[in-house]
Amino acid sequence: MTETVHEPEKLLTPSEVAAIFRVDPKTVTRWAKVGKLSSIRTLGGHRRFREAEVQALLAAAQEGR
Repeated sequence: MTETVHEPEKLLTPSEVAAIFRVDPKTVTRWAKVGKLSSIRTLGGHRRFREAEVQALLAAAQEGR
């Protein structure tokens, strides 16, 4: 039998996403509130963002230049 090992999805904090886009972390939170970027809530209520989705948004933003 072949077992498939799935790596856990990399999640980023608002500060990490902000650094990628060179914006303030509050801007990233606003993006999540308006639906531009989806977020996951931790048990403590903090937002986390999927790295794959962040990279896709970054690529789309760079194409629009």
